[in-house]
Amino acid sequence: LAVCTTLGAPVAVRAKETLLTDMRPGDALLTAALHDLDHAPARLPQGQPLLVNFWARWCGPCKVEIPELVALHARKTGVALVGIAVENQGPPVRDFARAYDIDYPVLLARDGSGLDLMRALGNTSAGLPFTVALDRRGRIVARRLGLITREQLEQSVRLALG
Repeated sequence: LAVCTTLGAPVAVRAKETLLTDMRPGDALLTAALHDLDHAPARLPQGQPLLVNFWARWCGPCKVEIPELVALHARKTGVALVGIAVENQGPPVRDFARAYDIDYPVLLARDGSGLDLMRALGNTSAGLPFTVALDRRGRIVARRLGLITREQLEQSVRLALG
């Protein structure tokens, strides 16, 4: 399947999935300098299971998986879902989120910080989409580079809930 590179050109690569039961805490993610769509500083929720999906408006596979993420959010699984747009400007991301009915929180990783953050979380190619699941202690319990399926989302939720 295609994974978007952070330069915007799709490349054919195999999706990579890592399911982990005891990885170092996702401190890089929980302390990342993120911004809301109005450019105010923002942080990810802490002390609860969390699923974070990195994406960009120009990424085809990102667009394909959005309906599954919206459906997951609607099921109220007990895992917080946050999208991190690897983009610089809030207004076009807000417009995109409305067009795709994204009803979960979306934050910005601006000025290349999203690339560094994804690399710190094990995505050495900084490809998109990229999804990370954390348990309530902030430990990374699952990662997926590439398009994520409903079954893989459900598995990530189960792992995050412990």
